[in-house]
Amino acid sequence: MRAIAKLKNGITTVRAMAHHPMLSYLMAKKKHKKAKFITHLTAKYNGQLVYDLYSTQFLSKNPYIQFAFKGGKKGDKIVFYWIDNTGESKTSSAKIR
Repeated sequence: MRAIAKLKNGITTVRAMAHHPMLSYLMAKKKHKKAKFITHLTAKYNGQLVYDLYSTQFLSKNPYIQFAFKGGKKGDKIVFYWIDNTGESKTSSAKIR
């Protein structure tokens, strides 16, 4: 996951892109592959949940998300975690600028 987090006037704005093929059942059938899409994505700041997404197969390849939350400090990290329908998971982080 690639992410940028910026603090301005006490609000942290986060923009992130998950590198994932996001193959729906229909697309996977056409390509003779297995369906593979993110089902759950979270973002935490200092252990506190700041973003929670449950999704279906209908997000585009490499989905882009943007959200904001009150608080944050420059140099602190936001930790992202996602899991897909095959059970594969990934964790990454971004520093607040």
